[in-house]
Amino acid sequence: MPALAGKVTIVTGASSDKGIGNAIAHCYAREGASVYLVAEGTVEQLEAVQRACRAYPNAGRIEYGVHDLALRGEAERMVEQAAARFGRIDVLVNNAGIRVPVAFGEYSRDDFDRVVSVNLAAPFFASQAVLPIMRRQGGGRIIHIASQLGRVTYAKRALYGLTKAALVHLTKSMAYELGREGILVNAISPGPINTGFAMERTARDPAETERRIRSYVPAGRMGEPEEIAEVALFLATTQSAFLQGEDICVDGGYTSH
Repeated sequence: MPALAGKVTIVTGASSDKGIGNAIAHCYAREGASVYLVAEGTVEQLEAVQRACRAYPNAGRIEYGVHDLALRGEAERMVEQAAARFGRIDVLVNNAGIRVPVAFGEYSRDDFDRVVSVNLAAPFFASQAVLPIMRRQGGGRIIHIASQLGRVTYAKRALYGLTKAALVHLTKSMAYELGREGILVNAISPGPINTGFAMERTARDPAETERRIRSYVPAGRMGEPEEIAEVALFLATTQSAFLQGEDICVDGGYTSH
C-alpha cells in the first residue's frame, strides 16, 4: 500500500521545475496522495506538473490552482477551493517563499510587506483556515518549509531569515496548542539546495560555487530537492506520529559550525 494512499495534500510553491515544492508534489503523488498544486506561476507551468504527477501509477487526483499568496485572503481561498474539490485535507505543506537579496538598509516597505506576506502570513492564515477541516477529520499534518537561514545569517538575507525564524517559532506554537487534537505541526529547514535559482548561480561560476560549498558545507555538496521531499514524506505519514513541533534542518551540516 502506498504510504499516502487516500490522503489529500496541498503543496504551495509547486510550479518550479527544479523547486522543493515540485519535488514534494512528485513524491506525494508517487506515494498515492491526491495533490492540490498551488503557485502564483502560469497555468502552463502548473499543468506541466499536473501531467507529470498524474503519470505515477499510484497517484490520486492531481489538481491545481493559481494563487498569489501575497494577497490578503488568498491563503484562505486556496484552502477553501482545495476542500471544495477534494472534500478533505490531510496534509498542508507551506512551501512557497520568496527572497529579496539586498543589503540591510536598502529594503523598501514594499519589499518587507511582500516577503512577510508570502513567507509568514500565508502559512499562518492557511494553517488557520485548514484547522476546522482537520478537526472534523480527527487530525492532520501541517508542514512548514523554513530555512537554515532562520538559524544562521548570511549577507543580504536579513528579511528572508527573519521570516523563516518566525516560521519556526510559529511551528512550535501551533504544535503546542494543536497536538492534543491530533494535528501534528513540524518544519523542515533546507540548507543549500540545487533549486533553479542555485543552479543558475552555479552555472555562472562553477569553480567558485564548488569552492564555497566545500568551505561551509561539511557534506561537500549541495542538497537535492528530492532529499527535502523525502523528509516531507516522512512527516506526512503515520511513521512520524510522535514527532511534534520540530524543525528538522536538512543542510549537509551547514549549521554545525
